[in-house]
Amino acid sequence: MIHGYHVIIPAYGFWLPNDPRGSWSDMVRKWELLRFGPSTKSLERRTLDELTVEEQRQREQARRALVYPPVHFTDEQILHIAAGFAQRIKRSNYTVWACAILPEHTHLVIARHVFEVEKIANQLKGAATRELQRVGIHPHANCKRQGKRMPHMWAENQWKVYLDSEQAIDNAIHYVRENPQREGAAPQDWYWVTPFAGIEKHAWITYH
Repeated sequence: MIHGYHVIIPAYGFWLPNDPRGSWSDMVRKWELLRFGPSTKSLERRTLDELTVEEQRQREQARRALVYPPVHFTDEQILHIAAGFAQRIKRSNYTVWACAILPEHTHLVIARHVFEVEKIANQLKGAATRELQRVGIHPHANCKRQGKRMPHMWAENQWKVYLDSEQAIDNAIHYVRENPQREGAAPQDWYWVTPFAGIEKHAWITYH
């Protein structure tokens, strides 16, 4: 039985459908990226450090070919993303066991709920976007065209790992908690994160 999910939400431009590290996409839908190769869909992921010099060069060329600049969240933007998450989590009574909001991607460990995790992730993304728009610090604010919607600051999709045991949940929580420090950032301790107290303690979430 699935009890939770480790969700990774990339910012716009962080993980491309033909990224040499692998991707979850079946095809490359953006014409400006097609010339950098087909989809690299794979269950395995490589880190940037594992890429060859040529692969790194190809990735950077593809990022420069995007319609809008790749998003890199500032510390201020990260704080307001967290505020947006908090609003949605409180409104929908979601249980999040861990969260790390990094400049180019976000990690979350989310308990299983009645809604599909993709819907939860999209709601969190939307809440964060609205909060950044509200305070006037959306990363693509300068790219907005007259009469058009603001360009997305998140990638279209997210990557998820199913967590089917307490050990899997504990491992994911540990990984997410340590992630900011691995990226050279300060530890993050969000007040709206619920400490994991075992599957039995949170079992009601699965059925409601």
